[in-house]
Amino acid sequence: MYLGLDLGTSGVKAMLIDDGQRIVGSASGALDVSRPHPGWSEQDPADWVRATEEAISGLKAAHPAALAAVRGIGLSGQMHGATLLDADDKVLRPCILWNDTRSFREAAALDADPQFRAVTGNIVFPGFTAPKLVWVRENEPEIFARVRRVLLPKDYLRLWLTGEHISEMSDSAGTAWLDTGKRRWSESLLSATGMDERQMPALVEGTQQAGMLRSDLAARFGISGTVVVAGGAGDNAASACGMGTVGEGQAFVSLGTSGVLFAANASYLPNPASAVHAFCHALPDTWHQMGVILSATDALNWYSGIAGRSAADLSAELGETLNAPSGVTFLPYLSGERTPHNDAAIRGAFAGLGHESSRVVLTQAVMEGVSFAIRDSLEALRAAGTTLSRVTAIGGGSRSRYWLKSIATALDLPVDLPADGDFGAAFGAARLGLIAATGADPVATCTAPTTAETIAPDAGLVAAYEDAYQRYRRLYPAIKGATT
Repeated sequence: MYLGLDLGTSGVKAMLIDDGQRIVGSASGALDVSRPHPGWSEQDPADWVRATEEAISGLKAAHPAALAAVRGIGLSGQMHGATLLDADDKVLRPCILWNDTRSFREAAALDADPQFRAVTGNIVFPGFTAPKLVWVRENEPEIFARVRRVLLPKDYLRLWLTGEHISEMSDSAGTAWLDTGKRRWSESLLSATGMDERQMPALVEGTQQAGMLRSDLAARFGISGTVVVAGGAGDNAASACGMGTVGEGQAFVSLGTSGVLFAANASYLPNPASAVHAFCHALPDTWHQMGVILSATDALNWYSGIAGRSAADLSAELGETLNAPSGVTFLPYLSGERTPHNDAAIRGAFAGLGHESSRVVLTQAVMEGVSFAIRDSLEALRAAGTTLSRVTAIGGGSRSRYWLKSIATALDLPVDLPADGDFGAAFGAARLGLIAATGADPVATCTAPTTAETIAPDAGLVAAYEDAYQRYRRLYPAIKGATT
């Protein structure tokens, strides 16, 4: 048996799989986020341990024999969090999370230093780890002086599980301290933030061994024998391992609260000017790119509150036959935008409204706006040298057949729907635990799920969608000065 642990923002999920990768069971423990000031987002690492113990206890209660047979553990986690430890591994302050924006000035200052983009292949975003340490240095100097180690959230769990200070490439690529092409810490970037490599964890690949489960914890969980803990992955890379998105040209689009277009790469292909993330993948000698939009299903949920209809009802009103764009355009920048604009201040808009603009027309425009935002990410990936021939759709928004047809037509790519199953980050982490424990081939292990159906672009509407997309593209510079 193999155990995947996924440390998310709202909870920890634990999943057991057997050696045939069949899911035996899963359980979870809940987490809360503290927001003591506007723009702040923090968690107490002790709560991660508590939630992990709850999740594993749930598995122990339901599947004691299976848990006893665990031989490998894989870790996945929310990225970018700054967990600060003193010389005795005591937590110095609450962890500053990925969605904390207090360090926006520090991020801008680091991003203005050309070496950061040159070495990391990425813009320095406020959510990344490095600017958070600069903020601590400038605002909490007494804490900064005591920092002896900085760990990412899942790697703090590893410290609890194994006693080791170890991270891996995919998560570390989101710190703004990693030389992403060379897959090692950059002493020059660390120095630029007042840090040095002695404060960083050792680095391994996500498929490699990264510690052994402590015997006292194994006894508490009812696990017999020695248990390998894998390097693991950041949450998106772990999800990609679960989805089998590990080879050149493989990609998925995630329609969740935010939207992600994730592409696996056999080489390092940075394009920071378009706000594309270029990170290491969890597999050796593999990288990935991500285009991220901040409001995907979040945009439809916002509109459903205005319209007084559920998102499902609004989608049902459209039916399943794709309509030509109406001339009404929606920009889904409700909380700013990441790819391709890197603009936290921009806000959304409807354009082209008329007396004839009904609720159905506006629903259609909202879905099209998200589809066009994902097209922006596709264009950014293309500019960085990535060519895609198809994508797999995951996330809650993929339940809308109309939306999938809209995305397929906006991208002019077929969209595959996977067969039912849980192929997320906990499953990907369990796969990494299996690989580390057994030496199994990573690519052969991280296979894609069976495709249940493929949604093809509507050939009769591709040209109309292209025209509507170009209109969408012209609107961002037109409204930028009016909404910021």
